Amino acid sequence: MPLIPEEPQIHESVPGSRNSAAATRTPQASRPAAPIPGPRAPSRPTPPRADSKGPTPGRPGNVRTGGPQRPNAASARPAAQIELVTASDATAVDQADETVDKLLDEGTPPGDVLVVTTGEQHPWAQHELSFGEDAYWRQLADGEDVFCVHTSALSRVGRRAVVVLAVNGGTDAQAAEALPAALAKAERSLIVCGDPQRLRQLL
Repeated sequence: MPLIPEEPQIHESVPGSRNSAAATRTPQASRPAAPIPGPRAPSRPTPPRADSKGPTPGRPGNVRTGGPQRPNAASARPAAQIELVTASDATAVDQADETVDKLLDEGTPPGDVLVVTTGEQHPWAQHELSFGEDAYWRQLADGEDVFCVHTSALSRVGRRAVVVLAVNGGTDAQAAEALPAALAKAERSLIVCGDPQRLRQLL
């Protein structure tokens, strides 16, 4: 009788059989997991508060994106007081000099006073300009003495506490332009020496 080859036996896996086999093995000490190379995960950022006013990424922290704006220094500056001293075109410079002497006697530092003329240059300015413009403007840079300037060059001069404007000539248009220009240079007061009737018309 021919031999029938033995059919292969298929063993079904029984649940728990592997676990039971593994249980018979000698337990080994657990080994720490090796770190995975690569960039470390960033720490979780703190969620921004609803009322946070901190700078947003990519924008400087001092940039205001909304809300009320603070007034700049020019708008917050108090306006200088205006005083009128009666003088004619011929006596305006003399009145301006007397006014300066009074200010100095009251304790105003010389470097705080600026004298502006609308007609001829002040005699002091004429004297200094005779040595050249460099020597003349150096007096302004030093800032230690009273400085005299014509209204046409007023843009080159900074602000001073007291400005004395001598309306000693020039056209009405030049005098009218000199008044606001001199006022813009005055921090505390503007003293105008001139004809009151003419000045009222210009103002």
